[in-house]
Amino acid sequence: MSRIGNNPVVIPDGTSVEVQDNVITVKGKLGELTQEYAAVNVTSENGEVLITRPSDSKEHKAMHGLYRSLVSNMILGVSKGWSKELELVGVGYRASNQGQKLELALGFSHNIVMDLAPEVKVETISEKGKNPIIKLTSHDKQLVGQIAAKIRSFRKPEPYKGKGIKFVGEQLRRKAGKSA
Repeated sequence: MSRIGNNPVVIPDGTSVEVQDNVITVKGKLGELTQEYAAVNVTSENGEVLITRPSDSKEHKAMHGLYRSLVSNMILGVSKGWSKELELVGVGYRASNQGQKLELALGFSHNIVMDLAPEVKVETISEKGKNPIIKLTSHDKQLVGQIAAKIRSFRKPEPYKGKGIKFVGEQLRRKAGKSA
C-alpha cells in the first residue's frame, strides 16, 4: 500500500494542470513544466490531481508514489518556486555573478566560470566577516538540485577544517587531526 501515492495533490489558485497522451503539463505564475508518465493513471478533477495504479505489481507500486511526488513538486515549483543556498567556506573563496554567469574563486590557479540555464536565477551575497553565499532559485526542483550539486562538486568540504562549498545548514562530519 503506497501511503504517498494515495494522497491527492491539491492544485492552488492560479495553477492549471492538463493531462493528455501520457504527458502532464503544469502551468503557473512562475513557469511551465511537463512530465511524461507510464504505468499509472492520472486524472485532474475538482482542483485535485489523483494518481491510481492499475494493479499491485511491484513496478506499479514503485511508479505510484514516484509520479505523485513528481506532480506535487511540479505544482509547488510553478506556484512558489524552489531555492538552494550554498556557502563557500575558506580563506579567499569568492563568488560573483554577472547575469547568468557565475564566477568562482576556489583556490585553484584560475577562476571557474559557469554559464547557468536561463530558468535558474542566481544571486551572490558577500558580506564582510561572513562566508559568501550563492542562492539559486527556479521553478524546476530537479534543475536547481543538479546545478547546486555541480557547483558543490568543484570543491567538496573536507573533514578536517571544513573548507569547501557546502549547503547552508548542512552538518559536516569532522575529524580530529594529528595530536602531538
